[in-house]
Amino acid sequence: MIGRLFLASLFSASVCLTSTQAAESEKKTDTLSFENDVRKILKVHCLHCHGENGEMEGSLDLRLKRFMVKGGDSGPSIVPGNSGESELIARIEAKEMPPEGKHMSDEELAILKQWVDQGAHTLRPEPEKIGDDYIAPDDLAFWSFQPVKNPPVPQVKQPKLVRQPIDAFLLSKLEEKDLTFTAEAAKATLARRAFYDLIGLPPTPEELKQFLDDKSPDAYEKLIDRLLASPHYGERWGRHWLDVAGYADSEGYNNKDQERPWAFRYRDYVIKSFNEDKPYDQFLQEQLAGDEMVKPPYHKLSPEDMQKLVATGFLRMAPDGTGSNPAEKEVAKNQVVTDTVDIVSSSILGMTVACAQCHDHKYDPIPQNDYYRFRAIFEPALDWKNWRTPAGRRISIMSDADRQKANELEKEAQKVLAERTELVNKFIDRTLERELLDVPEEKREAARKAYKTAGKDRTKEQVALLKDYPRINRLSAGSLYLYDRTLYEQSSKATQKSKELARDLVEKVKTETLAKIPEDRKALALAAQKADAKKRTEDEKKIIEEFPGLLVSTTNLKDFDPEGAAQVQHFKDEAKRFNDLKTTAILKEYSDKAAKIREKKPQEEFIRVLTEVPGKVPKTFFFNRGDFEQPKHELEPAGLSVVKTSLNQQVEIPVQNKDIPTTGRRLAYAKYITNGEHPLTARVFVNRLWLHHFGKGIVASPTDFGKLGIPPTHSELLDWLAHDFVSNGWKIKRLHKMMMTSTAYMQSSQRSDEYDVVDPDNLLYGHMPVRRLEAETIRDSIIAVTGKLKNDLYGTPVPVKEDEVGQIVVGISNVDSAGRQGKNIKMDDRQFRRSIYVAVSRSKPLAVLDMFDAPKMEPNCEKRSSSTVAPQSLLMMNSGFMVEHAEYFAERLQKERADNKAEQVKLAWMLAYGKEPTAEEIKQSIAFIDSQIPQFDKKNSAGKTPEQLALATFCQALLSSNGFLYVD
Repeated sequence: MIGRLFLASLFSASVCLTSTQAAESEKKTDTLSFENDVRKILKVHCLHCHGENGEMEGSLDLRLKRFMVKGGDSGPSIVPGNSGESELIARIEAKEMPPEGKHMSDEELAILKQWVDQGAHTLRPEPEKIGDDYIAPDDLAFWSFQPVKNPPVPQVKQPKLVRQPIDAFLLSKLEEKDLTFTAEAAKATLARRAFYDLIGLPPTPEELKQFLDDKSPDAYEKLIDRLLASPHYGERWGRHWLDVAGYADSEGYNNKDQERPWAFRYRDYVIKSFNEDKPYDQFLQEQLAGDEMVKPPYHKLSPEDMQKLVATGFLRMAPDGTGSNPAEKEVAKNQVVTDTVDIVSSSILGMTVACAQCHDHKYDPIPQNDYYRFRAIFEPALDWKNWRTPAGRRISIMSDADRQKANELEKEAQKVLAERTELVNKFIDRTLERELLDVPEEKREAARKAYKTAGKDRTKEQVALLKDYPRINRLSAGSLYLYDRTLYEQSSKATQKSKELARDLVEKVKTETLAKIPEDRKALALAAQKADAKKRTEDEKKIIEEFPGLLVSTTNLKDFDPEGAAQVQHFKDEAKRFNDLKTTAILKEYSDKAAKIREKKPQEEFIRVLTEVPGKVPKTFFFNRGDFEQPKHELEPAGLSVVKTSLNQQVEIPVQNKDIPTTGRRLAYAKYITNGEHPLTARVFVNRLWLHHFGKGIVASPTDFGKLGIPPTHSELLDWLAHDFVSNGWKIKRLHKMMMTSTAYMQSSQRSDEYDVVDPDNLLYGHMPVRRLEAETIRDSIIAVTGKLKNDLYGTPVPVKEDEVGQIVVGISNVDSAGRQGKNIKMDDRQFRRSIYVAVSRSKPLAVLDMFDAPKMEPNCEKRSSSTVAPQSLLMMNSGFMVEHAEYFAERLQKERADNKAEQVKLAWMLAYGKEPTAEEIKQSIAFIDSQIPQFDKKNSAGKTPEQLALATFCQALLSSNGFLYVD
C-alpha cells in the first residue's frame, strides 16, 4: 500500500512539474532569436550532419536562418510564422532527426517551435557567404576570447582596507552589497596559512616564534619573502603544475603500465623552474619547444641546453602504451597524440579542444578542422605513421670519456662470457656423452648425429629417435641446470653410502675388538674407550695399547680394515666425481665475474624528451568522425581560429621553418601564445594561481574558459591580474606576494550570519575559506612533525610496492615471476622524502595519497577534488603508516621534552597546529594520555612501555584531527 502511494505521489509530482513547465513555456512571450536561443540547440543535435565540415545530408544546411528557409532536397526546412508547416519540426517530432544519438528534449523543441512561430527572428543581417569553419559573431564576442584589458582600479568607500589593487576590485563588489572584509586573521593563523600555501609544510616552533616575536610593520612581508626563497617552494608549486601536466612515473594505457625510469628529470626541471622564478613565458616556451631551441644532434649538451630538452618532457606525460606491444597499435599511437593535445590545451589554454576531435565543438567555437590544425603543430614530433616508442625517444647524456670506459669494460666482460660459452659447449658435449650411455649401443651414433644436427635440418627418423630419448632432446645451454639435479642426486647417494658404510665398518671393528677382551676386563675397556686421552689411568692406557681397535673411527678405519676403508673412499670419490660434473656453480662463477666487471661501467643515463626527426615532415589530415582510418583533406598547423578572428591577428605557424633543422611549428606556437596579446594564456595561469591561494578560481572551472565553464566572478580583476602579470615580466613569485599581502588574503575565515545570507558561497571573497590539505601535504606534514622528514631535493623516485594486505606503500618490491611476495627488503631513509618524490604509478597509487584524493592522471588533473569519506578516518586510525609515525611523533616529544607531560603536550600542539594549547587543553590532553596507559600491556610486541604507547595514541589523535588536516 505504501509503495503504491509513493509511486502515485511521484506520478502526481511529475505531472505537476510537467504542467508547470508547460505553463512557464506558454507564459514566455519574449521574442526568441536564432543567435541566442536556436543556434546552440542546432549545434548540439543537428549541425554535425547539416553544415559542419561540408556535411550536407539531404543538401540541407542549418547554420544560418536563411539556409533553413531555403531548405534542401525536401524543400524548405522551416516556414517562418508556422511551425506546423515546417518540415524540420515534423522530422524532429517524429524522432527521425537526429537519426542517431540523443534526441532533442521537449523543452528544446518547444523553443525551436516558438522561434519559428514568432517569425524566425535574427538579431542581425546574416552573411551572404560562409566557409566550412564559420564562427558566429556571438561566439567571437564571448568574454574569454576578447583581448585582455587593463581596467582602472575601482574607487572604494573604505580605502584603508586596500593593501593591494586586488582589494579594491573585491571590496567594490562587497560594498555594492553593503558588506566588507572580515577582520584580519591572527598572526599564528596567517603564518600557518602562508607556510602551507607556499611550501606545503607546517611551521616549526622555532620558525613560528621568529615570526611572532618580530614586531616590525613588515614582519609578515619578510615571512613571505623567506618562504618564496625556500627550496621547498618549488616542491609545493611544482606539484600544482605537475597535476595539469599529467606527471607520472609509469606509462599507463594498459595493465602493463611500464615504468618511466627517466621521467623524474622533468619533475626536477619544474621544481627548479619555480625555485628560480623562471618567467612563465619562458617556462612555457621551453616545455613546448625546448628541443627547437637546441641545435641537433643533441650531443655534448651544456646544462642550459639539457634543461631545455628535459622541459619537453611536458609533451611526453600522456599515457603511452606503445612500448608494451598493445593489441591495437595504431589506436595506441593516435591516443598518445590525442591525450597530448588534451593536456596542452587544458593546462595552458583552459579550453576543451579535445571535444572537437570527432565533430565541431558542440558549445565552443572550435571547428573540427581547428582540432587537426592544432594537432598538426605537434605531429612532426608525434608522427603516428613513423612512430617512435618511449625507449626510442630517449637521449643519452653519457660523456665520450665515460662511453669509452664503458666500452672497454664491456669488451672485458664479453671476453669472460666467451670463455663461459666455451665451457658451456664442453659441458653440453660431456652431458651428451653421459646421457648416451642410456641409449643402446647400436643407436648411440645415430642419436649423437641427430642431436648435433640443427633442428630445421633433422630428418623424420632423427626427430623420432630423439623423441624416444627426451633427456637428450631437451639438452641445451639453458637446461644444463636440470642435469645438475641428477648429478646432485647421484652425488648425495654416493655420499650417503660412504657414511653408512664407514659407520657400519667402525661398529664392526669395535664389536670384534670387544669380543676378544675377557669378561672381567670389559668394564675397564669401555671406561678407557670413553675417557679423555689425557685423563686415562695407567690400566686404561695399557688396555688401549693391547686392544687399539677400541679407538677405531672413520678417520683411522684404514688402520684396522684397509679394504673397507678403500670401499668407503671409493664412494667418496664417486660423490666428488658427480659433484665436479655439475655445471651451474662453475658457469655462475663466470657470470658473476662478468657482472662484477659491468658494475664498474659508468651508468648510461638518459633524458625523456620530445624531438622531431630532421627532414621528416608528416602531413596532417582531417579524420572523418575522428577515425584515423578515414583521412580526408590535408590541413596545415594553426592556432584556434576564434582567437585569431576575435583579435584580428594574422598568425603564421610555418609548415617548415627553413632557418632551423626542425619544422619550428611548436616554437612559433609557443612564442605566439606568450606574446602578451593572447587572450587565454595569462588569464588561465593567474586564475590557477588564485585558485590555490583562495580555494577557488575567479573562474571556478580552471580548464574550461568556454561556454560550459563557469563565468568569472570578477572579470575585471582577472583581466587586471593578467595584464599586470604580463607587464611585469611574467614573474610568478611577484604575483604570489601581491596576492598574499592583500587584505583579502589576510582575512580571518570567520563567517557571519549576515554575510552567509547575502553570499553563502563566498563568491565575493568576504572571508577566507577553510581548506582541507591536499593528499601530499597531509603525508608530508605527518612526517615533518615527527622530525623524520628528509629534505633532499630532486633525484630518482622513491619506489612503491604492494604490501601483504594489498595496500600500496612506500617500499622496494620483491616479487618473483609468479607474483609471490619474497622476503621484505628493508627500506632506507628515502621513505621519509616528500611525496612529490614518491613514484607516481598509474596502476599503483600510494594508498595514503589515493585515499585523500591524489589525482588520477587520465591523462592529467584539471582540478583536484576534496572528498570526505569514512575510509579516510579508517586509514588515519588503522594504517601502518599512521601507527608508525604516531610512535615517531611520541619519540620526538619524549626526546625533546623528557618526562614532562605538560611540556610534551605543548610541543605536540605547536608542531601539529602551529599554536600553543590553552591550560584546559593541556589538562584534557594529559587526562587522555593517562586514561590510555591501562589499555596497554607491559609486555608487548613493539617493545615499548604503556606510557610510550599511550603518548603515541595521543599523537595519532592529533594527526587525525580536523585541526591538523585543515588550514584556515
